[in-house]
Amino acid sequence: MIWLLISLPLGAGAVLGVTGTRCNRLVPALGVAVAVATLGVAVAASVTRPQSSAPLFAGMRAGLAVDGLSAFMVVTVAAVTTAVLAFAAGEFGPDENRGRFFGLMLVFSGAMLVTVTATTLPLLLMAWEVMGATSWALIGYWWRRPERVRAADTAFLTTRTADLGLYLAAGAAMAGGAGSLDFRALPDAPSPWLHVITGGVVVAALGKSAQLPFSFWLSRAMQGPSPVSALLHSATMVAAGAYLLLRLHPLLAATGWAGPLVAWTGAVTALFLGVVAVAQRDLKQLLAASTSSQLGFMVLAAGSGGIAAGTTQLVAHAATKSGLFLAAGAWLTALGTKHLPALRGAARTYRLLGVAFTVGALTLAGLPPLSLWAAKDEVLASAYAESTGLYAVGLAAAAVAAVYSIKALWYVTQPLPDTPEAGYDTERDGTRRTARTTPAPLLVLTFAAAVLGVLALPGPATWLKRLVGAPDEPSPKPWEVGLSAGVAFAAAGLAWWWASRPAPVPRPAVRWARGWLHLERAAHTVVVRPVLGLARALAVFDDRVVDGAVRKVARGGLATARIAGRVDDDGIDAAVRQTARGGLAGARLAARVDDGGIDAAVDAVAAGARGLGRAARRPQTGLLHQYYAQAAVGFAVLVLIVLLVR
Repeated sequence: MIWLLISLPLGAGAVLGVTGTRCNRLVPALGVAVAVATLGVAVAASVTRPQSSAPLFAGMRAGLAVDGLSAFMVVTVAAVTTAVLAFAAGEFGPDENRGRFFGLMLVFSGAMLVTVTATTLPLLLMAWEVMGATSWALIGYWWRRPERVRAADTAFLTTRTADLGLYLAAGAAMAGGAGSLDFRALPDAPSPWLHVITGGVVVAALGKSAQLPFSFWLSRAMQGPSPVSALLHSATMVAAGAYLLLRLHPLLAATGWAGPLVAWTGAVTALFLGVVAVAQRDLKQLLAASTSSQLGFMVLAAGSGGIAAGTTQLVAHAATKSGLFLAAGAWLTALGTKHLPALRGAARTYRLLGVAFTVGALTLAGLPPLSLWAAKDEVLASAYAESTGLYAVGLAAAAVAAVYSIKALWYVTQPLPDTPEAGYDTERDGTRRTARTTPAPLLVLTFAAAVLGVLALPGPATWLKRLVGAPDEPSPKPWEVGLSAGVAFAAAGLAWWWASRPAPVPRPAVRWARGWLHLERAAHTVVVRPVLGLARALAVFDDRVVDGAVRKVARGGLATARIAGRVDDDGIDAAVRQTARGGLAGARLAARVDDGGIDAAVDAVAAGARGLGRAARRPQTGLLHQYYAQAAVGFAVLVLIVLLVR
């Protein structure tokens, strides 16, 4: 069953991806059917809890298992994928490459299912790589527009840089003697390898989950289609990093330093990216910043030992945020804009979307009795047990969440302006209608967002804690529940009252927050420009020194050949002629010696020089992977020499 769970979306996605536009009419129905079948298998797997393993490399196995934690995740991933694909069936016209889109979405979903069920690092690495590659292709789906391709490149390279941490962790685990690379064996690695493993895992997880300082890639990822944003930035991709930290909490706890570091990173990200969300005037940018902020709560829970709390937050946020992204995408299709001032009255014009968005925004604000209010209380209870400072920062971030959620809601529920058409069609020509496939998935996700808070009620919460193996996890006290509710209502009321007024904040601070803390600019200054400068310097060195030396060797060989030829013509041939005058027999003998020996030797020298020149030029291709191969061969030869000498 577990192999079917991952092979169904991966195999079907690969087949649909290569069909292109040949089956455009059938692809949406086929894609949704595969997603529904995968959801059925996921539900069955969450009940039966299958596990399996297979040989991968010598001494290593590829392990898959559905346990208490991953049981929630496989159902969440499959359910959100089904809802998003059902919505997308009406969003892409017949001129779009539906096969490529639905195929990539299914492959991405399958890679996420492998990620949440993997029990060994090699299999996790493979799924991690597939997720990164397909996310790049999905964000840059409209590749004919250069700005979208650049956005996909930025998102890919940023997460790819952080992903190197997983390779570092795997290498350190091998060096430390954890040959199986099973997750359960990692906390037992000896020092200092334990700290290297943990550091690599933490960096990879924070990068994938768009936590500080990697958050800026999520802003650029908003260039992708709205269904991509709804899937990648709710239950998959960004959730993968938080899930990995929840899964590997024993590893964080074994070091002593990783847990507090992760918890504080999550708390600070929740607060600062919440401020970034408040400053946005683009709906998708606001939702993207809020995604980083909400994931900060999950990371905070993972660092403070709140495994059940983080799981509840993850599941509730997945339903809430995917619904909000789909509503934003439907408005973008209908009105051609996602600019908040231009969306005034959108909820009144499209009432079903307005109801769904209102419920989602109130849930995101953390207002009781909706799901994220209860989930945040669980997270804050774990934070309070760890540190009062963590609790205070988390509570402040919860207040900011209410502000940015109510800000978005205020705009879309205001009366229509006198000339609403003037603000429409800023990004595309709006259709002024919603697709027939929009209501069903949107209502399902909205309902789930509203009711998933039952997981935080005393009975279900106790069951969930036992299920994920954290029965002693703290629960919120009555005063904590009341305080968080009061803070959420106060912040929401203040945000609604202040929404039409200019913020009493200096303009530079507003620009700083609206520009996502200028983290991308900092990354270009600190990382991109130095790396490109070093690459240019190495290219110049290669052209002028390495290639120059090769060319000089070749010229030297040719010059030697010419000198040898002159010596042959001016000296030896003259001597032969003089000798020939002395006697016919001696002349014939000398001619034979000259033709068969000296001329042949001279020709061989010249040919050898030319051959050496050609051979010396051949490795200088400018291709990095060939230089790597040459270096590997050189190292192998050196190792052989050392072994033979010993």
